[in-house]
Amino acid sequence: MIYTVTLNPSLDKTLFFPRLVLGELNGARQVRLDVGGKGFNVSRALLALSLRSVAMGFVAGAAGEYLRRGLETLGIETDLVQISGETRANLTMVEESTGVITKLNEPGPQVSEADVEALLGRIRRQAMEEDIWVMSGSVPPGRPADIYARIVKIVHQVGGTAFLDSSGPPLREGCRAAPYGVKPNVEEAAVALDRPLRSEEELRGAIEGLLEIGIQLVALSRGAKGALVGSQEGIVWAVPPPSVLVKSPIGAGDALLAGIVFAVKSGLDLESIARWAVATGTAAAMQEGTGMGKGEEVEKLVRRIGIQRRLRLQASG
Repeated sequence: MIYTVTLNPSLDKTLFFPRLVLGELNGARQVRLDVGGKGFNVSRALLALSLRSVAMGFVAGAAGEYLRRGLETLGIETDLVQISGETRANLTMVEESTGVITKLNEPGPQVSEADVEALLGRIRRQAMEEDIWVMSGSVPPGRPADIYARIVKIVHQVGGTAFLDSSGPPLREGCRAAPYGVKPNVEEAAVALDRPLRSEEELRGAIEGLLEIGIQLVALSRGAKGALVGSQEGIVWAVPPPSVLVKSPIGAGDALLAGIVFAVKSGLDLESIARWAVATGTAAAMQEGTGMGKGEEVEKLVRRIGIQRRLRLQASG
């Protein structure tokens, strides 16, 4: 089974404006509401690739119940901990005349240590050998940065496979627990490693450094530039497919991670992992709001992904 863990989910509301003027009354032409939260997005992208998953995490209030019903209506099984407060709403404003996208995120409800223990208890009961666990997104207000590391250790104890996609201290602490795979973007990796990642040499060094601490697969997403994916096989530079119409980048990184999980579960090689990652992320970026591309769209894009280069690790000569 595949499990996704979302500690700070959201209702994603996207408003489309012909023109947006700050400080004035603006009337939206269209409004779109999506089930949001990075792990939930991974579950949705996996479903588009015909892979079932169980969505776990925290939900609160009426918005949380809307998320639960939304996931289950899509056909995604849930095992969610109900907490006090109200699940956050994240707002995306699209100015259609310029294509400029502005995103406003709420912090989310407070999560107590008792809430965390309730979730960890469910994870301990569910976790089994050969299961895949995907932990994505920010940590709720007031929670320590090591929460993902604690989950990784639980998954490791039973022989499961853990993937992590976060930022800041939660990413840094989670990496120290050596999950199987991590997928930050370049900016998030630079903050977590506390060093600049501007040149090709610096990017390569970041991937090699993460592999050295025991992480088996590292993917650095680069938006429109594709992704760098590294393992003990080496490092590959995957470039995005040409001539696609990008409608929204929201959720594309989560879809990219879903593509990695799909490829790893399918036993594919490193170059194929990179192609599926970029193709799944690109298919999501071609949708409005926080949409996910259909499986057939992803398969077509996989054939259009180029591998720019492949390098051996420094340690391997």
